Amino acid sequence: MLLVLPVDLDDDLGRKTGRSTPVIGRDDVEAAAVALATADPEDSDVNVLFQAVHTYDELVADETIEEEVAVAAVTGVEGSDVQANRAVGEEVDTVLAALSTGEDVRAIVITDGAQDESVLPVIRSRVPLDGVRRVVVRQAQDLESMYYTMKQVLSDPETRGTVLVPLGVLLLVYPFSVVAGMLDIPGAMVLGLVSAMLGLYTLFRGLGLERAVDSAAERTRNVLYAGRVTIITYVVALALLVVGGVQGVDTLGAVEDATGPLPVEAQLAVFVHAAVQWAAAAGVTSSMGQVTDEYLSDRFRWRYLNAPFYVVSIAIVLYGLSGYFVPLDAGDVLTRLTLGELALALTIGTLLGVLSTLTFAVAESYTERNPRPA
Repeated sequence: MLLVLPVDLDDDLGRKTGRSTPVIGRDDVEAAAVALATADPEDSDVNVLFQAVHTYDELVADETIEEEVAVAAVTGVEGSDVQANRAVGEEVDTVLAALSTGEDVRAIVITDGAQDESVLPVIRSRVPLDGVRRVVVRQAQDLESMYYTMKQVLSDPETRGTVLVPLGVLLLVYPFSVVAGMLDIPGAMVLGLVSAMLGLYTLFRGLGLERAVDSAAERTRNVLYAGRVTIITYVVALALLVVGGVQGVDTLGAVEDATGPLPVEAQLAVFVHAAVQWAAAAGVTSSMGQVTDEYLSDRFRWRYLNAPFYVVSIAIVLYGLSGYFVPLDAGDVLTRLTLGELALALTIGTLLGVLSTLTFAVAESYTERNPRPA
């Protein structure tokens, strides 16, 4: 059996004529077309219904077609495309049940444009398609398809951001220039700012950084909502690093004022010697925050406590090395360490790291052999 199936996705037929759908049978479909044409002569679905009747008559009159031919009009609902597609699928099921034929049913779908054709996968899942006929006014064959395509493109958030944002920035060039002229700001500065905005946006989109930014924002929200201690300790550690950097620069300036310009290796030694304790405090703070979060999450391991001791060990070694290479004539700003003091610092740093590793390894081994009762 061949089923001629005109589709009205937004249910103009039901809303404007009050007729219940689906409409099955040639006479009923023709009457529905007349009723819709009377209610709204400009509705394109009128052409769809009349074309369905015309196609039905052609197939019936074609002597080469021996199988039975039927026609039925189905509609969706106004508004959501998902609900409309679902409604069309349900009405197609109703039509197939009403035909109650033992023959295999194949459909010829009649639509008025690309929007109605979005329901084709739903129909194809229920009945094989022999063809699709689009009926539009000849003077505007591509108008509805163009409108629907533009509507779909602009409804996509990613495409909307890619197309409309640069266009919006370009359209703001003239008003920015007018405002700049009123404020006596050079026009070249406005064009430079607009060009910089477009360039940064293009790089941002081209490199796919929006996903990284969204991911970072999501992780930050999760950290805040979970009440993790690390968010505080990281901020404190950052502040300590800034203080250490400022302290190192100030100390280097004071030493150069006392001794004159220093070679690069001496500058590095002075900077590290003055700032390393602040960096060590930052490392200990951040590592303790991480250890606290692991404990609160029941993922604590004794070996995690090695982190702050390692930080202190490294800081002692760097303090000793940098202090040994501080210029002799640094004056009252810094005192150069002796070879014995350097050896002591290296020994303390090494012993601290080794002892902490052994201590917490033993503690972890003991805990694994003697777990706490549940």
